[in-house]
Amino acid sequence: MTLWAVVIIVVFFVILFGFTSFYIVDQTQQAIVLRFGNILNIRTEPGIYVKTPFIDNVVKLEKRIMIYDIPVERVITSDRRTILADTYAIWRIEDPQKFIETLRTVEVAKTRIDDIVYSHARDVIGNYTFPEVLSIERLAILEEIKNRSEASLEDFGINVVDVRLKRTDLPQENTEAVYERMKSERYAMAAQLRAEGEREAQRMQAEADRQASRIRSDAQREADIIRGTGEASAINIYSEAYSLDQDFYELQKITDIYKDSFNNSVLVIPNDSPLLELFYEVE
Repeated sequence: MTLWAVVIIVVFFVILFGFTSFYIVDQTQQAIVLRFGNILNIRTEPGIYVKTPFIDNVVKLEKRIMIYDIPVERVITSDRRTILADTYAIWRIEDPQKFIETLRTVEVAKTRIDDIVYSHARDVIGNYTFPEVLSIERLAILEEIKNRSEASLEDFGINVVDVRLKRTDLPQENTEAVYERMKSERYAMAAQLRAEGEREAQRMQAEADRQASRIRSDAQREADIIRGTGEASAINIYSEAYSLDQDFYELQKITDIYKDSFNNSVLVIPNDSPLLELFYEVE
């Protein structure tokens, strides 16, 4: 073997030793050093670290918060309504040692998160009615699911930051029935409101008619009083005028009678007409 061959072999082993003796942990990771399956070291700070080549194995885990979209599951509410709960969990690896000892991989962790979150969602939502799940109670429901899931996953080194419901839908087979029932309820409510409106309109119309009748009656009575007062005053004036000149008054009355009877006509008066007698007396 030549000198150059020996040098090349030495350089190769040096490079190989260098690559297998060091490992890098960045700020988004945390590393667990395993030796024959046992945990030797846990590195949570970024940097370059040394390990025994070909003996130690380094497992790197995510240190950042992760989101797991849980598959849609059927849940039954306390009023026996079946709903489809579409949830997701926000989580991170809190204790790498517990995580490796119990779950080892992120895929296994997701399966455990799926089982635990769904189990608690089923139990918690089962204590509420369907309208409560859709109302402001939704926040309290999610908080309770989150707290229960966090307590259950703590032993696996997982911290559940939050649990959220993206949507809660009815199964397709129940949707049409619910829509029909809602439509019937709205129609019944509309009919009731319409009947109450018509009843109120009739009451207001009757009240308006009563007030109008009373106003007309009061106006008629006041008009009769005014007319009677005016006629009485007129009679008094006529009586006083008649007493001053009885002959002139009679002449005026007869003249008014003829004028009203033969307006715009030729008037023929006989010689023995009382009207002529009055004319003669005036002359």
